[in-house]
Amino acid sequence: MAVTFRMWQLHVREVEQRAEDAERTRDETARRRAVEERLRIARELHDSLTHSISVICVQAGVAAHLARKRGEEVPPALLAIQEAGADAARELRTTLSVLRSEDNSDGSGLSQLDSLVARARAAGLPVMVTVTGARRALPAEVDQAAYRIVQEALTNVSRHAGQARASVQLCYTPGALAVQVDDDGPGAAAGASAIASPGTGPVLRPAGAGLGLIGMRERVTALGGRFRAGPRDGGGFQVRAELPARASS
Repeated sequence: MAVTFRMWQLHVREVEQRAEDAERTRDETARRRAVEERLRIARELHDSLTHSISVICVQAGVAAHLARKRGEEVPPALLAIQEAGADAARELRTTLSVLRSEDNSDGSGLSQLDSLVARARAAGLPVMVTVTGARRALPAEVDQAAYRIVQEALTNVSRHAGQARASVQLCYTPGALAVQVDDDGPGAAAGASAIASPGTGPVLRPAGAGLGLIGMRERVTALGGRFRAGPRDGGGFQVRAELPARASS
């Protein structure tokens, strides 16, 4: 009886070991495939974007150089293009390095907000920034999301709102961060519907909008937050995100 019991124990241990080995193999296979996919995306991004951004930077630099050589004032918009191109190249390099590693941080956050606003102003967009509440360190994913929302919203204002002014509001509360970007431009086309987080209203794309608003909503929803973007009463457009944001340890 004792021998039978020991044999049964050995069999159970063997089965458990096989199960652990199988689970470990599946995990390792999944990690390897994830790494391979990140490397594939990195290569595609490098091939498709790096050359184009480099050409933009070079052409803007040449145009600025020729203007100075002729004794002309370099248009501020041209300098903004040159700076934005250099910044895009920097961010692309950072993104590619992240894709090639296990680190999920893309190096962008609200610490760069001043630089972002300065570039928008240099490109001709008046921007006012207001911060309420106690500014504090945030979880990396929330910090990055907040920066990207402001970045995309200001880009949309520059592209679609004509001679508009924009305001950026950050409101810190103990458990959340509200990010709001308003402009006083013509707003969305007539008949357009607002886009919001699931469960907070119609999830429809405003007329003429690209994927930027969709991407912002997906980013906020993935963090468990709430998002809404749509025309304001009296004109203009508003983007608002409410992000769960406990202080980072």
